[in-house]
Amino acid sequence: MTGHEKGVPIQQLYRDKRMDPEQRMRLDSAIHRQGRGWVTGREGGRPWTLSRTNRVVACLGALVILLLISPLLLGLALTIKLTSPGPVMFVQKRTGYRGRKFGMYKFRTMVANAEELKESLRHLNKHGADAIDFKIDKDPRITGIGGFLRRSSLDELPNLFNVVTGDMRLVGPRPTSFNAYRYKDSHLARLSIYPGMTGLWQISGRSDVDFDQRVEMDLSYIAEQSLLLDLKILVKTPFKVFSGHGAS
Repeated sequence: MTGHEKGVPIQQLYRDKRMDPEQRMRLDSAIHRQGRGWVTGREGGRPWTLSRTNRVVACLGALVILLLISPLLLGLALTIKLTSPGPVMFVQKRTGYRGRKFGMYKFRTMVANAEELKESLRHLNKHGADAIDFKIDKDPRITGIGGFLRRSSLDELPNLFNVVTGDMRLVGPRPTSFNAYRYKDSHLARLSIYPGMTGLWQISGRSDVDFDQRVEMDLSYIAEQSLLLDLKILVKTPFKVFSGHGAS
C-alpha cells in the first residue's frame, strides 16, 4: 500500500484531467500495447480492458458487491469514527488512464495530519529516500484500526465507488499517488488502460515488490488481457490479500 496523501477537493481533480501537449505526446508515443480486439481478434480492435463490456461488467459487479457488503462498510465507518479523530474517508489524488488525475475513495487509516509528517519520515522509505514509491514498514502514522484495515485491504473497499463512476475497473494496474510526469518512459505504457482495484501485483508480492517490478507485471497483464485472466485474478485476490502478505 502506498502512504496516504492529503485529501484534495473534487473540483481541483476535475481541473487536473487534461495534460499539457508535450506530456500527451510523450504518453502517445509510449502507449502502444493494446494488441487485438477481444471479440474479433482484429489488429487494432478494442481490447478487453477498454471494451464497453468490461465497463458494464465492472460497474454492475461493483454495485452488487456494494449492496452485499453495505453492513460491513457501515460497521467499519463507525469503528474509524469512534477510534480516531478525523474523517472516516478521504479522497486521495491518484493517476489513472492516460495520466488523468482522479479522486480515489479510501477509508482513512492514518492520523489526520499524516501528510505533514511525511517528509520527516522519508528516510524510512523501504524503497529508498529518493524512490518514487513511498512505503514504510510499521508506519508510525497508522492508527490502531488502520493497521488492521491495511493488512486486510479493507481500507480499499470504497474503491468500488470509483469503479461505478468509471475511473477504475475491478482489475488493472493500481493507480499511483504520484503523477505521470514522474514516470520514466518505460513506465508510461501501464497508463494505456484503466487502473483497477486488484491485479497481478495484489496476487504476487504487493508492497514487497518495487515499482519497476510492478510495471513489468502491469505490462504482462496488458499483453495477456482477457475476461478469463480477470476472473482468475478476482478469484485469487481474496486469498492473497486477506492473508496480509506484503501489506504495509
